[in-house]
Amino acid sequence: MSVSDQVLTGERADLLASLRLHRGFLRQTVQGMTDEQAARRSTVSELCLGGLIKHVAGVEKRWMRFAVGGAEAMESEPVDWVGQFRMTEGETLAGLLAEFDRVAAETDALVATVDLDQAHPLPVAPWFEPGASWSVRRVLLHLIAETAQHAGHADIIREAIDGAKTMG
Repeated sequence: MSVSDQVLTGERADLLASLRLHRGFLRQTVQGMTDEQAARRSTVSELCLGGLIKHVAGVEKRWMRFAVGGAEAMESEPVDWVGQFRMTEGETLAGLLAEFDRVAAETDALVATVDLDQAHPLPVAPWFEPGASWSVRRVLLHLIAETAQHAGHADIIREAIDGAKTMG
């Protein structure tokens, strides 16, 4: 049975509903766009819409690796800290959205079964409190915030490209 066939209730349902809502807002910002538009920088920022889709998928994938295997699992694949925010040669918006959806489906399936109280020490990084640990629940709250923040960025970028707005 897939997670879409399962009926989740309570906290798991609430966490996934919130994450799905913000994923939907991010997806909505790229509806009807060409690859060229999705790759365009429309502000002084380095951000583009395709790059935001790629970044959010990558962040979600890394945090879900953390949720099941800790910092070592999270850091098991290198991160292109610059390229993750850009559409690179050969990337298409359709391809980035397919990966975004694949990662989302994996996360949704994991959330249906993982112990939300399971916790791991955070990786060593200047932006994390030294020695802190996060539960899977805290990771999901972080993903919701991260996705919502980048959906807002995407809305501004899209509006600067062609005037379209996610809301309003």
